[in-house]
Amino acid sequence: MSKKSAITPTRDEDYASWYQEVVKAADLAEHAPVRGCMVIKPWGYGLWENIQRILDKKIKDTGHKNAYFPLFVPLSFLQKEASHVEGFAKECAVVTHHRLEMVNGKLEPAKDSKLEEPLIVRPTSETIIGEMFSKWIKSYRDLPLLINQWANIVRWEMRTRLFLRTTEFLWQEGHTAHRTKKEAEVEVFKMLGEYKDFLENYLAIPCFMGRKSEMEKFPGAVDTYALETMMQDKKALQACTSHFLGQNFSKASDIKFNDENGKVEYAWTTSWGLTTRVIGALVMVHSDDDGFIIPPKVAPSQIVIIPVVHSDEVKDKIIKVCEKLKEDLEKVVYHNKNIVVEIDTRDLRGGEKKWSWIKKGVPIILEIGPKDIEKESVFMMRRNTLEKNSIKTGDFVKNITKILDDIQDQMYEKAKRHLDENTKEIFEKDEFYKFFTPKNIEKPEIHAGFAKVYFCLDRNQEEKIKEDLSVSVRCIIEDEKEEKKCIFCSKKTKSKVIFAKAY
Repeated sequence: MSKKSAITPTRDEDYASWYQEVVKAADLAEHAPVRGCMVIKPWGYGLWENIQRILDKKIKDTGHKNAYFPLFVPLSFLQKEASHVEGFAKECAVVTHHRLEMVNGKLEPAKDSKLEEPLIVRPTSETIIGEMFSKWIKSYRDLPLLINQWANIVRWEMRTRLFLRTTEFLWQEGHTAHRTKKEAEVEVFKMLGEYKDFLENYLAIPCFMGRKSEMEKFPGAVDTYALETMMQDKKALQACTSHFLGQNFSKASDIKFNDENGKVEYAWTTSWGLTTRVIGALVMVHSDDDGFIIPPKVAPSQIVIIPVVHSDEVKDKIIKVCEKLKEDLEKVVYHNKNIVVEIDTRDLRGGEKKWSWIKKGVPIILEIGPKDIEKESVFMMRRNTLEKNSIKTGDFVKNITKILDDIQDQMYEKAKRHLDENTKEIFEKDEFYKFFTPKNIEKPEIHAGFAKVYFCLDRNQEEKIKEDLSVSVRCIIEDEKEEKKCIFCSKKTKSKVIFAKAY
């Protein structure tokens, strides 16, 4: 008889609903009263704070400084960059009035408060940051200018899903200006490398790194590079992007400088970002049918201690032992931060407490009762495998960083196996179409995985493939030294790409 799962429906039964239920059961976030927005709850925000803390250090260690720019962008700023605006025009929220008034008992925009120029609630900040860069940069001595911003973004979405696609979300956006094209390109790949290290070594999510096609790149960019990850349903999710903007935004915003010889040049710029969407990726890559599973390096708490109390006579003694263990564990430094431990003393049944933490995904659950105290041990469960065993308290404290690293490594290796096993190299068009055609028409949500193919990047062909199969070029992973045949038209090409269905 199969074990009943904590999350219903299961992944196999309804993956989309399973995802929503895991987010709910883990107490990460919930839908806000404002349509399309979410409230990130303490456990989910604690996770984002750790993501922010780690990534912020990586950004600062590479020479960037944090700043903050306005939430509102004048419409005229967006109009300076036509190709950029076109990509966001349908998603922009527009502020047209600056005051309300009471009319027949209802609040309405005051007729005499209409703004001379509408303000856009930022969908991204290239244009307003470009305006400021044009004031700050006058000489080659002012370059490079390396700025990062932690902020919220608004893009009006019709269909929303917690973390994956919401009208408002949180992110960091880096913006830099450089003297030469070469310097800007180095910046693009440097930050992409930082993201890759963060994804793989902290979030335990393997990925493909590569360039976007013309059809998929960021509006206004010369080139866009991305990290593409595979979810458990074998669909792709773009985890982050790094854009080489060339001189497009510099010319639109008049970002110019005098070089060493006094010649006026336009700066070369980049932008790059990662959002709260990666929390959705964490859920879909690592969770199981019992709930969320969090990699130890980013967990809001690495350990929860559950006192097992059956009578008031031993309660104080057990709590005292738990508090001493918590104190000892929180002295241990794990990847540049003290371990965080919680003691769950809620007035709930033990099983209910334990399952609430299983669903929240805390890496290690400890239970301590009278018998454990007698044996000077703890009863430990690893969330990622649900493996249980008794271990001497002293040995547990001594080996805790090794245990947490082992969990982290196991999570990455499992996700890497899933990516490798479901990525197929394909050399024929017919095989490609067969690969992406659902084997079971009753369940078209069963996705094939990633296809690695040679493709000439013809836009018309790319659009036809997307129309036929609802799959897209996720990234161009490498350019071969020798030309190969495109599997769709036999033209010579050096581009090997990843195709997949995507979120």
